[in-house]
Amino acid sequence: MSNQDKKVNLDLRKSRPQTLASAFGGLMEMFGVRTSDADLVNNWSKIVGDDISKISTVVAIKLSRDKKFNIVIRPISPAFALELSYKVEEIKTKVNKYYGRESVSKITIRK
Repeated sequence: MSNQDKKVNLDLRKSRPQTLASAFGGLMEMFGVRTSDADLVNNWSKIVGDDISKISTVVAIKLSRDKKFNIVIRPISPAFALELSYKVEEIKTKVNKYYGRESVSKITIRK
């Protein structure tokens, strides 16, 4: 059976529309390129691990003048703020390893 024998219904929508960022994000992920801050938020638990992702959420990501990320994280409870402050360097290391370059300049913990 060849492709010419198949009838394609172009009126049938298989999925919802995507933004260009999400479409290119998926394409770039296939090639192993990671560039966006949305990628960091979507894969937070995969990047930093379960122990950190269960006690924190990403609140904001700002791009500094030197094109590095300033990441603002919030603990799920104020009691975890101290624990997160001890893990700032570990978080930086994991995020930099994920992006494959020195991409984080500062991590701020907002209560």
